[in-house]
Order: sequence, then C-alpha cells, then structure tokens
Amino acid sequence: MTAPVTCIRRAAWVVAWDAAERRHVYLRDADIAFAGNTIIHVGGRWDGVAARQIDGATLFVIPGLVNIHCHPAQSPIFRGFVEEFGNPRLFYSSRHRFRQSFLPDADAQRAAARFGLGELLAGGVTTLVDLSHAYPGWLDLLADSGIRAVAAPMFRSAAWFTTTGQETEYAWSPDLGEAAFAEAAAVMDTAERHPSGRLSAMVSPAQVDTCTPELLQRAAELARRTGRPLHTHAAQSYAEFAGMTRRHGITPIAWLHRLGFLGPRTILGHAVFTDAHPWILWPEKNDLRLLAESGTAVAHCPTVFLRDGSLLHDLGAYLAEGIRIAIGTDTHPQNLLEEMRTAELLARAAAGARHRCDTARVFHAATIAAAEVLGRDDLGRLVPGARADIVACTLDHPAMQPLRDPLRNLMHVAAERAVRDVWVDGTQVVAQGRVLTIDMADAARALQAEQDRIGAAVPQHDSAGARVDEIMPLALPLRA
Repeated sequence: MTAPVTCIRRAAWVVAWDAAERRHVYLRDADIAFAGNTIIHVGGRWDGVAARQIDGATLFVIPGLVNIHCHPAQSPIFRGFVEEFGNPRLFYSSRHRFRQSFLPDADAQRAAARFGLGELLAGGVTTLVDLSHAYPGWLDLLADSGIRAVAAPMFRSAAWFTTTGQETEYAWSPDLGEAAFAEAAAVMDTAERHPSGRLSAMVSPAQVDTCTPELLQRAAELARRTGRPLHTHAAQSYAEFAGMTRRHGITPIAWLHRLGFLGPRTILGHAVFTDAHPWILWPEKNDLRLLAESGTAVAHCPTVFLRDGSLLHDLGAYLAEGIRIAIGTDTHPQNLLEEMRTAELLARAAAGARHRCDTARVFHAATIAAAEVLGRDDLGRLVPGARADIVACTLDHPAMQPLRDPLRNLMHVAAERAVRDVWVDGTQVVAQGRVLTIDMADAARALQAEQDRIGAAVPQHDSAGARVDEIMPLALPLRA
C-alpha cells in the first residue's frame, strides 16, 4: 500500500539540498511532498494526489536540525544554579562542589530528559545524540518523544572529584570500567533493536581522562566492529590538558591518536584546549593537523565554554584546516538555533578581522556535516529520498521581519520563536509551536518538583553540610 502524501504547497522560502554542488540553496514558491517517512518532491509543483495539503505562503521550510552533542538527562535540572558559578581555582572549568552534592537520581533524570526532549523538538531539532549514563526507561522515553535519537550510553573507569578545589582527582573503579562498558554495550544493542526504528547507537567512553587506555582502545574496537560512531569528551578544559600532559607527556589529542582512537567515524567533544589554543603554552602545534588528517569530527558547543569565560580559537581556523565541525547544545538552553548564532559570533570574536565563518557554514555544520558524521546521507537535507525530517518556520513572526534573508533572520534573530511545525520520519511532532508528543506544562511541573527534591538533599552530600543556596546563591538577595 502506498503511504498517503503530505504536501506543503508553494512554500515562500525553502532551504533545499543541491547534491551536485554539495550545498544548501534557496528555493522560492516551492512544493515539498513526502509519503510515509520519505521526501518525494522538493521544488516546483507537486502534481500528484496529496492526502494533506499545507499552505506554505507564509512558511520558511528547512531540514530538521541535528544536535550532535547533548545531555538532556542532566542540563535542564541544573538551570538556575550553574550559569554564573565556576571554580576560580580550577580555571572555572567545572562546578565540582555543586556537582558533587546535587545528585539527580533516575527519577530526576527522567523528568529532566522529558522536558529537554520537548524543548529540542520545539526548536527544530529532529535528530539528537543523547550522551547520558543509562537510566531505567531511557530508550522508551526517547522513542515516545518522537525524536530521532542516537543513544550514547557513557561509561568510564573513574569519576571526577576534588577535595582541595585546586586539583581534579579521580576515584578509579575496582574493575576499571569493565562493568560499565558491558552495560553500555547491552544498551546500544537494545537501542538498535527498538521497535520505533528511530533509535541508533554511538560508542561513548565518557572522557579521555576518566578512561584507561585499555578501555578507550576497547571502545574504538567495538565501534569499528559494529560500524557505530565513536565519541569521547577531550581537550575540554585547561585542567584536563594540564593533567593529561602530566600523566602522559603529550596532549590529549596526541594521546588519542597514539591509541588509534581518532578516525573518520570519531567525534570529539569539544576539542577546545588543543595545542593551538593561545592559552596553552606547548612546544609543538600538531593537534589540529592530527584531527584533520584522521578525519576526526569536533562537536562544537560554544555556550557552555562562554559561561566559563573561554572559547575555541577559532572555528574558522578549524574549518580552514579541513576539520569537520558539527554543532551541539551540550547544556541549557537546549536551543540549537541560538547555539549556531553563538558559534558564528564567537568565531568572529576569536578571529578578529579574519572572518572565516558565516551563516551558511554554521548551518551546514548543524545539518549535513552532523548527518555525515553519523554515517547518514538521508538526514539534514531536503531532497527526494531523504527522511522526512522537516521544520516549517513562520515568516509572520515579527522577529522574521523585514524579510530579505530568512536563514539569517532565523539564526540571528528569531531562533525557536519562529518554529511552527516539525515532522520527524514523516510524523508531525510539533504543530503551531506546540509539542504533540509531550505535555510540556506537566513536564515543567515534574522537573520543578525534582529540582526541589534533589536540592533539598544537598546538605546530606556536601562535605561541609551546606545548603544548596549557600553553594549557589540566587542572583539577587531574597527579602522577606
């Protein structure tokens, strides 16, 4: 039986994929038709029968966005705590005392993830790489949300902590991460067998400094054997760079290269503190070359670093070197359109007068480049044969006016406020700005209750028995 066709008629503006030129292009007054989960027509008139027709006169239609790096089970519940407070004695790279005492359990993780997934969909994200430590109900929650998800269950040999606030310390597990690796492997297998058909898996040792070399090599071998992408956090802080060079005598990137971890299916989050960074005083400058020559991709998530007063130097240089860049949100706000804007603006700030980054390159990173990193040639593009992951933005929103260049308006001004309708795999998950698969009001209430509950338990875990408001004060004094 042929699936019924949905047709967006005469969309005012469309971002279509030109396969011959390998670039996104604008179309005007174009039809987009899809049947089941597949796009069957882009551009001109669709002359076939359509079971559903949508007037596109005030629509700007783009491919679904691909968020290459996100922690939805963590970041929403941290709101109001972590935006401004870092540890000045650890280069502001972490919030150890807070994170050591504010400990979301499985119930809190589920509440955070449910709320976060709704936010992502409402912002036009149709494919998500979810980097989480596996928790009960995770895969079904991903599937029920309607999003296309790459489950990346993280595993490691050690947990971070600090006692002095001046040094990152490690609590190494007795089995050096073997049980966590086995659990993650089972979760990845389950994700790929999930009946939704929208879940896949990524091999993800958590951080370069929390995994033994043997665990990193075992992860790389599993990724090669199964054909899955491979990910770890690396070169993500000044403290990590200093610790790894002390431990091994080479940079974190060079260490991964020595272990055979780098490669065309490997993604590093965040590769900020390489030997090319101006804050790093290292006698050699090889990291960017190693990334480019190996084909390794970088998950670029600028906002979380900007909060700590740091940034990647500079995105244009990475692109000029030939390094593949994809965009992720990492933390809140889980708004990929705003993250894209931040990426472009910070690239300009880092480069000074050498503007080597622009809206088109950043949009490519959040669509085509991210899809290719995942091994998918059917995502991140509007072209016949691609999956029907489609975002329709309204041109009527004041933030989209005046209208000369809709993509610039969307990225630099309107962001998620202009997102009207979203389809994933041909199924509508957002209509008129409302998420259809998640009751966002209920999700917000549940998240608030969990944040309050976990916050109340902080004195039980803090080394000094402090309340959470003492560790992370409010922005303004509270008067009775």
